[in-house]
Amino acid sequence: MEEKKVKKSNVRKNSGNGRKKKVKLDVNSLREIKLNQQVLDMYVEDVDENLNLIGKVGKNINAMIPREEVSSVVGDDGLVEERFIVNKKGKVLPVCIKEIIENGDKIELIMSKKILELKVRKWMYMHLKPGVKLRGIVVGLKDYAAFVDVGGGVTGILKLQDISDSVLVNSADFFKLGQRIEVIVKKYDRDTGRIELSYKELLGSFEQNVSKFKEGDIVEGIVRNRIKTGVFVEIAPNVTGIAEHVNGIEYGQEVLVSIKKINLERKKIKLIIIG
Repeated sequence: MEEKKVKKSNVRKNSGNGRKKKVKLDVNSLREIKLNQQVLDMYVEDVDENLNLIGKVGKNINAMIPREEVSSVVGDDGLVEERFIVNKKGKVLPVCIKEIIENGDKIELIMSKKILELKVRKWMYMHLKPGVKLRGIVVGLKDYAAFVDVGGGVTGILKLQDISDSVLVNSADFFKLGQRIEVIVKKYDRDTGRIELSYKELLGSFEQNVSKFKEGDIVEGIVRNRIKTGVFVEIAPNVTGIAEHVNGIEYGQEVLVSIKKINLERKKIKLIIIG
């Protein structure tokens, strides 16, 4: 009996990384950065009793984000809500310089996340439309969607059905918090600022991804769902087949399957779980 070669299926788990160019921080460069509203990273060391964020820019420049500058989104009382402030401790935030305080040889900075958010929202209002590709960071994972920061704290929603054509139960099955990904704008409401995103178009179509397989191939896959009629197994991005139930198979488990039938017209694949 001829031995079949096991193919490695390209199931998407992680993607992308990014680096920021380092900038020398002296008084002159800080003034230029402030003038041009360039973005700096601030590490938040603490939150004081007035809900100001205290931390560092660079290695040794003391910095503070006043409560009113933490976000452009405020509550009914006109203040940034406490729950959006206390969770910032220990994090690195992209911010702009609001004020430079010189005290002899020492420099202290008043920073603003609000300036950055408004700058990003202005750009988005002018340029954002369906089909635009953005880079973002996964900042929230729910059973119905992932939330992606697409710049300056502006967050878009990525619903399960827009993550993959594979049947998913939770966005955490596909992404990790802090993961850098590319997304496509699906809808943008200029009145509310709501952004709906899509990811699955970047994974390739069913036809493109299934073309590397043929009937009889043995491949690796991930169990994405179980229903009465069978088990759904993802063998490649946007390519999921169905197999009969097998005892001991659990959701999220990596399995070995044999491709029994490929139906290109109906975009369906029949599989046999063999291990």
